[in-house]
Amino acid sequence: MEKIQTKGYGASGSLIGGKTLELMSFERDQPKDDEVLIEVLYCGVCHSDLHQVNNDWKNTIYPCVPGHEIIGKVTATGAAVSRFQKGDIVGVGCMIDSCKTCAPCKEGEEQFCEGPHGQTMTYNGYWKPDPAFNTFGGYATNLVAQEKFVMNIPTNLDTKSAAPILCAGVTTYSPLKHFGVTSGHKVGIIGIGGLGHIAIKIAKAMGASVTAITTKEEKRSAAIELGADEVIVSENKDEMEGAAAKFDFLLATIPYAFDVNDYVPLLRRRGAIVTVGLLGPYKQATNNMEVAKLSTTIGGSLIGGTVETQEVLDFCAKHGISPEVQMINIEEINDAFDQVKNEEVRFRYVIDMTTLKNA
Repeated sequence: MEKIQTKGYGASGSLIGGKTLELMSFERDQPKDDEVLIEVLYCGVCHSDLHQVNNDWKNTIYPCVPGHEIIGKVTATGAAVSRFQKGDIVGVGCMIDSCKTCAPCKEGEEQFCEGPHGQTMTYNGYWKPDPAFNTFGGYATNLVAQEKFVMNIPTNLDTKSAAPILCAGVTTYSPLKHFGVTSGHKVGIIGIGGLGHIAIKIAKAMGASVTAITTKEEKRSAAIELGADEVIVSENKDEMEGAAAKFDFLLATIPYAFDVNDYVPLLRRRGAIVTVGLLGPYKQATNNMEVAKLSTTIGGSLIGGTVETQEVLDFCAKHGISPEVQMINIEEINDAFDQVKNEEVRFRYVIDMTTLKNA
């Protein structure tokens, strides 16, 4: 069967310049009976894209074409596809397939797929990487995904800014939902960037009283504009001590190693702090004396499955939540990576993928 010719921006992994994204061509298979072919319209730039391109997690398969916050238009469907038709505006997040037969997959929690190689990620192949198998993501003209992993985009969501909901949105929504955040709870969001800014909006819509916790005084006004009720600058000792035992739940969105012990004292008895964004060790070992004395919980969370991804899209549509984005052309992606690394984006870049057609 004839392959689909595709243009994308990716990293070759070669020794000289191989981690700079550049224009490349590759082929995709035609959609199988249960798959959907999508023209990519917009793609968010996630901090994970930087980590994967740079092989920070020591699992990157090159060439690496990133992108897992995808809004697009259906251009073809397999014979067995029933949920979508040509012309539909849809979304794809961090996964494009899974075994579909294990218990987590049957329950819509494919991020925990127990199949032989785990879930199939939108780029970089299987969750358990296999050098013989690779997938290419949304920094491309098109994408093929299994029908179950294609999301309906509510009509009242702005397609230009909705893309980050497919990763940043579900990444923050999932632990907030799991720990039962609701009206009357006091929630702290640690880190006000691509993940943290949307976490503020989601937690507020859940009814919580939300405090933004940031290292930067200059983000105080921005956090209030996002909807935070209060702001704590973590480097201000008096503000941190004044918030002791205040929070039912803390969501840490810092993408690099930090000292979790700085934040545990902010939890009430039986409170919890969950880390998203950081996929690696904390900066310091956990002081379990501080954790145990109020029976608090330190946890982690990654993404969400198909059920929660559709839920958060519908939730954001219902509550008028839209990520704060800066639109860029594909040619600006390497500069954008530098800006993300330097924390100089407010708050999420989204690539207008129509600019790739003429690249």
